[in-house]
Amino acid sequence: MLLGTVLVLLLAGAVPASAHAALRSTDPDDGSLVRQAPRHVTLTFTESVGLLDDSFRVFGPDQRRVHTGEATHADGRSDTARVGLPGKLAEGTYTVAWRVVSADSHPVSGAFSFSVGKRSATTGQIDTGPAEDPLTPGLYDGARYLAYLAAALLVGTVAFALLCRPAHTAPLRRPLVAAWWTLLGSTAVLLLLRAPYEAGTGPAAAFDASALGRTLTGRPGLALLGRLLVLLLTAAFLLWLSRRRDSVKRPVALAIGTALAAALALTWAAAEHASAGIQVPAAMTSSVVHLLATGVWLGGLVALLLTLRRSSGDDLVQVVPRFSRIAFASVTVLAVTGLYQSWRGLGSLSALSGTSYGRLLLAKLAGVAVLLLVAGYSRRWTARIAAPAAAARAAVPAPVPQPVGAPAEGHEAAEGPGTGEWGTSGAGESPGEPESPDGPVGPGPGSGDPGIRHRLRRSVLVEVAVAALVLMITTVLTGTLPSRAEAEAAQQAPVGALPPTTEITVPFDTGTDSVTGSGKVLVTLDPARVGENGLQAVVYGSDMGLVAVPEVRITFTLPSREVGPIDAELADRGGYWSTNSVNLPLAGNWTMKTTVRVSDVDQVSVERRVRVEP
Repeated sequence: MLLGTVLVLLLAGAVPASAHAALRSTDPDDGSLVRQAPRHVTLTFTESVGLLDDSFRVFGPDQRRVHTGEATHADGRSDTARVGLPGKLAEGTYTVAWRVVSADSHPVSGAFSFSVGKRSATTGQIDTGPAEDPLTPGLYDGARYLAYLAAALLVGTVAFALLCRPAHTAPLRRPLVAAWWTLLGSTAVLLLLRAPYEAGTGPAAAFDASALGRTLTGRPGLALLGRLLVLLLTAAFLLWLSRRRDSVKRPVALAIGTALAAALALTWAAAEHASAGIQVPAAMTSSVVHLLATGVWLGGLVALLLTLRRSSGDDLVQVVPRFSRIAFASVTVLAVTGLYQSWRGLGSLSALSGTSYGRLLLAKLAGVAVLLLVAGYSRRWTARIAAPAAAARAAVPAPVPQPVGAPAEGHEAAEGPGTGEWGTSGAGESPGEPESPDGPVGPGPGSGDPGIRHRLRRSVLVEVAVAALVLMITTVLTGTLPSRAEAEAAQQAPVGALPPTTEITVPFDTGTDSVTGSGKVLVTLDPARVGENGLQAVVYGSDMGLVAVPEVRITFTLPSREVGPIDAELADRGGYWSTNSVNLPLAGNWTMKTTVRVSDVDQVSVERRVRVEP
């Protein structure tokens, strides 16, 4: 019931799309020239996106911000973002800066431009707003890392106590409590920092009540709220387990603990890479299982380390082999789910070395390889400790038949009121522990050898340190654009830059002594490609100031194909000359002839070569 409730709460509206939103198209198109001012600016993404108060910032030809309406989704589609524009826009080039939150909880941003009526003669550097505060994402990622560590320790410690059944669980209480409080605190920090992280503002904005209210209505905020709810239920479960440890059946405790752990893992899977992209249901399931296996193995290592320091040799004979089998199963699950998630995020083998995501994945795999090598070293000493138990099992005689209804030998030790904490067996015994004819099996030479225990404890300590490093890489990896999404974004038109332009400086001299008799013409041709082009010409006098002349005429000829001359038909725009409809039909090296007339009788023509791309 709990797992189903959290699933419904967090997965409502999940759609299959690329992890990290990539901009699919813009309306108006990036770099386009429209004759009539648009009523809206609309962006279409590869996945659903969340909108912010300041998702759009539109700047006019004068580099001043244009007043816009509230950002909305176009036609109710969650993969779009739209903002209304004023009824009248001046002619010139407009720059649109945007910022949204992708379905996997990461903010994405960019910019593009379009022109109304004509392109601006010159474009300066436009201040599209304050730069993203680097402190906020740093704090946010730090809290995410602590949350990963705490969750692994919490899940692993409880799983170790329930599955490995150490005689004494008192050494595990302190790390268990620390993990719970750390996860609670880091989750609260993430919830507060979510709004400034999305908006790119400083940490002080975390205390804005209205921003926090918006966070609580989005998918990432709901996931964090769900995590807090699961943590409260987990605390209640652990208190109930500790107070009624003598009467709780281990299968019941395992079932409840598994449900809570799965719900906790779901709060990550529902708001990160698994929640968007191809094969979302399979990815969600894989992510939950992967996180659980990580916690059982890595958190269990910490619990084993504490047990090695505090427990007696006879207890280790049973506990260490149990954990070894559980760790092996966890590693197998991690390998299968990790292979699937790597394929899903990479998309191709070449992305391993060609993208940031691939290189981080290689670093993580290298860390896991080191972890497995150290784990293999630990298994040597685990086998030495387990040797006495294996020898005892081989020496156990066949059970003696008992009368029907008679209590089985050792039954009271397994089920009676003498059981240990959290439903575990008493000191030195466990359910089903083999007994010799002379009584329970005592510590053997392996479990009692301080040298073996010291070596095992040292190798487990190295495993824990390497595991912490692997989790750090994983934290960075989950915040990195997956290679598959990067490849999809690369297929889109370049975003955030003005269209390519070609600038040609044409000096002229009519031979007169006037200021306008000599100077230069700065000609801008964009995009300098086959088809329709825009052209602007600005005339500077001999004193390098702007001057007005009676006429500027520009024609284009392609000698190699005997095309032209094509008259650009420039119009006087009051300070410069321009046109938006120069049709150059072929690629090649064109000859641009510029004629400047400074009076009724004085004019000069200058030719320059211009490259027109296909």
